[in-house]
Amino acid sequence: MNVYLAIDFGSTYTKLTAIDLDNETILATAKDITTIEDNIMVGFNKAFEKLKFEINKIVDFNSINFVNKTACSSAAGGLKMIAIGLVPELTTEAAKKSALGAGARVIKTYAYELNHKELEEILNTPLDIILLAGGTDGGNKECIIHNAKMLAEHNVKIPIVVAGNKSAIDEIESIFNQAGLDYYITENVMPFFNKLNVDPSREEIRKVFMSRIVEAKGMKSAEEFIQGILMPTPAAVLKAAEILAKGTNNEEGLGDLIVVDIGGATTDIHSIAKGEPTKPSMIIKGLIEPYAKRTVEGDLGMRYSALALLEASGENKIKHYLDSSLKDTDINKSCQYRHEHIKMTPQTDEEFKFDEAMAKVATELAMTRHCGELECVYTPMGTMFNLTGKDLTETPYVIGTGGVIVHSENPSKILESGNFKEEDPIHLKPVNPKFLIDKSYILSAMGLLAQEYPDMAIRIMKKYLVKV
Repeated sequence: MNVYLAIDFGSTYTKLTAIDLDNETILATAKDITTIEDNIMVGFNKAFEKLKFEINKIVDFNSINFVNKTACSSAAGGLKMIAIGLVPELTTEAAKKSALGAGARVIKTYAYELNHKELEEILNTPLDIILLAGGTDGGNKECIIHNAKMLAEHNVKIPIVVAGNKSAIDEIESIFNQAGLDYYITENVMPFFNKLNVDPSREEIRKVFMSRIVEAKGMKSAEEFIQGILMPTPAAVLKAAEILAKGTNNEEGLGDLIVVDIGGATTDIHSIAKGEPTKPSMIIKGLIEPYAKRTVEGDLGMRYSALALLEASGENKIKHYLDSSLKDTDINKSCQYRHEHIKMTPQTDEEFKFDEAMAKVATELAMTRHCGELECVYTPMGTMFNLTGKDLTETPYVIGTGGVIVHSENPSKILESGNFKEEDPIHLKPVNPKFLIDKSYILSAMGLLAQEYPDMAIRIMKKYLVKV
């Protein structure tokens, strides 16, 4: 039996998915606690023993032929990045979208010419990559050159991906070479005014992740067993979502879709849609959003970020989603406990219901931040609306993943909290989508599989994503 093994070294769990290539089925899955602090292979080996046990229920494990073993990772918090650009509304925002699409968590963005105080701040921030952008091709190049000189002057020892004005590249290369900095040149994230070009920088960030970050995170030992750690986990999920939406020459896709991924530290939203205005009264304002867009909400998590979620939402919003029998719950104490016990799994009915209320808040706020927003404008032709971001009102599918959704008895109720609301008409969330649940945690695995077997990845997702 030919089997493809997909591995996700997550920040909490290492998850293994064995895919039967001959029958295009999920043969078995297993997980165990990720052991990044000690040796990442300890957690992997425990999960692998569980996988063997599950496979042996079906076929003799010794008859398995592992055609490939590949992995993605968000262990130790994944990729932490900053983005530097020219102006916040343009190249800084373009750089941020590029970084998020690559599976990174953007800690901060900087605009205009960096000063010494900002450089000290950068040096004192735990980072994996810097994305340096600024200026359209042939436009302003003084700013990005100044920022390159500042990075060189302060001897920044962090990999730098340069994705700015091509007219400045020769001078930047000279500056970085003289300083001995670790840098990578790629295409401008915004070659023309209001025109995004994020794919080249996404790919360059992925390469840096593979060549540098994996080793820095102590994960080099994992590569003795597997063929390679291909990408950050969020990038694998985005890849799976994109291929499921678009399809291939041989397999029809589902069309536009959104993925809601609720984790212990963040809530990630992936939208695969052009997000063009659905009404003639809407006018696009600002940057056109990328077709495959990801946002990461670092203050909306179920464990690490439980207190941040409480701060972002307020007690009343959590209380709004709580079951009536739990209205007297000490919300602050419950969030505090989850923050302090990040590996907690709910055991009682009350704990499950409180987690689901948190998940509904996370979904609502994350979708509000991700989707497009309307601004009313009065013109001689009547009332018009400026649209900033994507109009997602007609998105036909929303896919839910993450432990709280997968283990919920009512996952559709969690996802419904991210739908369009009449009382909030300016945020263009999906109006009446169909819900699919990633019950088997296969999205990241399918992103890996799609690198070699895109048609099969689509067929398996269609088979295993559960309608609710």
